[in-house]
This record gives sequence, C-alpha cells and structure tokens, in this order.
Amino acid sequence: MPVSIRLSKDIEERLNKLSKLTGRSKTYYIKESIEQHLDEIEDLYLAEQRLIDLRSGKSKTYTLKEVEKELGLED
Repeated sequence: MPVSIRLSKDIEERLNKLSKLTGRSKTYYIKESIEQHLDEIEDLYLAEQRLIDLRSGKSKTYTLKEVEKELGLED
C-alpha cells in the first residue's frame, strides 16, 4: 500500500546523504526505520493506555503476594 510522508528538510538531507553514501534507496532506510521502531511505538502506546486506565480506575494493580496467593504459589 503506497504511503506518502513529509520529512523535515534536515531529515531529508540526511536521508539523501546516507542513500548516496551507501547506494541504498531512501525507501530502504525509511522502511528499515519503521520496521525497527514500530514495536517500540506500539509498546509505548499500550503503556500509555494502561496508565490512563489505571489512573481512571478502569484497571487495578496487584502485588506479587496477591498474585502468588491467587495462583496457589505461596510459600
């Protein structure tokens, strides 16, 4: 699926320089960057949502002792 993006002049210049130095396309580096960092971005979003849920009372935290007791793993 085609995607269009606008890059700052600085990023575009850096990408052009890297592309020329390595002989790889700008598309290659854009794709690599997305693939390497998408997991981190998704994790950050999920963490932010969980924090919002916790602060609003929609979710609850449990201590390790509570979890061990619930799972029958107490000493």
